[in-house]
Amino acid sequence: MLIRPLVVFGVWVLAVLAALTAVLIHAGWSVAAVVLFALAALGTWDLLQTRHSILRAFPILGHVRFLMELIRPEIRQYFIESNTEAAPFDRETRDLIYERAKATKGDEPFGTERDVNAVGYEFLRHSLRARFAEDLDPRVRLGGPECAQPYDIALLNVSAMSFGALSANAIAALNRGAAAGGFAHDTGEGGISPYHLNGGDLIWEIGSGYFGCRDADGRFDPEAFAAKATLPTVKVISIKLSQGAKPGLGGVLPGPKVSPEIAATRGVPVGRTVISPPAHSAFNTPTELVEFIATLRRLSGGKPVGFKLCVGARTEFLSICKAVLETGIAPDFIIVDGAEGGTGAAPLEFEDHIGMPLTEGLMLVHNCLVGTGLRDRIKIGASGKVASGVDIVSRICQGADFTMAARAMMFAVGCIQALKCHTNHCPTGVATQDRARARALDVTDKATRVHNYQSATVASAAQIVASMGLSGFDELSPAMLNRRVDGLRSRTYAEIYDWLMPGELLEDPPESWRSDWVEASAAQFV
Repeated sequence: MLIRPLVVFGVWVLAVLAALTAVLIHAGWSVAAVVLFALAALGTWDLLQTRHSILRAFPILGHVRFLMELIRPEIRQYFIESNTEAAPFDRETRDLIYERAKATKGDEPFGTERDVNAVGYEFLRHSLRARFAEDLDPRVRLGGPECAQPYDIALLNVSAMSFGALSANAIAALNRGAAAGGFAHDTGEGGISPYHLNGGDLIWEIGSGYFGCRDADGRFDPEAFAAKATLPTVKVISIKLSQGAKPGLGGVLPGPKVSPEIAATRGVPVGRTVISPPAHSAFNTPTELVEFIATLRRLSGGKPVGFKLCVGARTEFLSICKAVLETGIAPDFIIVDGAEGGTGAAPLEFEDHIGMPLTEGLMLVHNCLVGTGLRDRIKIGASGKVASGVDIVSRICQGADFTMAARAMMFAVGCIQALKCHTNHCPTGVATQDRARARALDVTDKATRVHNYQSATVASAAQIVASMGLSGFDELSPAMLNRRVDGLRSRTYAEIYDWLMPGELLEDPPESWRSDWVEASAAQFV
């Protein structure tokens, strides 16, 4: 942990020796003394300043990165294009996140940087009845009659990222930012760590490993769950059925990474490899799933309970809908995680080819709930490459009520996409358990950036809606989002996709849905 300060101290020593040599032996050494004193002073400032994690982690040397950025966009664009499998956003989106986080105004582009004639290009309509947005912080109520403690969630929140995947400082910064901005922070399946307890509202995610609420055999422990779920800072409970980065797989935390701190957070032995099963042991059928939801709601004192999934088969989700209809037990929300989402390490084939992308998964869940008459009872969250106000508005047009962001929030706390997450050598202290590297991330400064980014992005979304001539997000519809389908034509989402009418599956299922609806069963996932 002392290597970096020792390096700077060493430069100070060399500077003094050069100065003494210049005085006692030869004046020519004075040039070297001046250069070394300047470098030593620069390195000291790097170590003490809080705005730039790179400079705190790599004093003096870190300035090379900023010098290289003087000739951007060429270098940064090359970096992104040469790492397409890991690049979450294009340069324009990345810069937008950084500038909002820093509360600075970026360079004005000379026209759009998007190819508006490319197939897949999307745009929202505007209106000649445009207005100024009045509500820059809209909320969505989670929790129906069964909830004694409903929660009004923000339009954009911190998506699931566990302590262990992210550093203690990164988690603390995200939580403090959430506290300042009044939005929610999803713990990820790694449990509630001390760094999650910085005043921010928590969505406690319960994965198949039941970290923080497991018994010695790794099964769900109701008493351990109740002890944490009733904490005032825990506002919402989310059951993770699957995730976008690796649907159908559990996580593996190697034994050497299971420090005493992480072991205490997860409720596992120190130094022993921890494996999350691919599926839950607390339930095996759709009916058992919704009954588990009711159990968690009761044990938490009536807090909103829902689940997160990356959608696989339509019949499986329809089976859950049938279980809700048969039991009368409904989740308060469903978070749809797109296959393009995820920040953690995962097998490349799972990242690229397993699970539905967010657009398809989101519209499927929305249509299933509408078609079964359940949409008014259940809110929908969207998670997967959400970064801008346009993303928020677009996802709501496709069926969401609120959104979650992971990678964008990582950028807000200083991630530069160095692609070192899996090595524990993250240069900015975001995705590492190396305390020396994590020190580079100043919690106070980065918490402010998280708050800045979230509030500016939600305000942008609110103004976009107002510029569309609407008075609120609840007036958005698929007809307001356009997509270019070929070089000459664009069509709205209302025209491209079929949308079910309320209760249509119960009364007269369309031919394209009939076989899946008949096959779906509350007694098993099919």
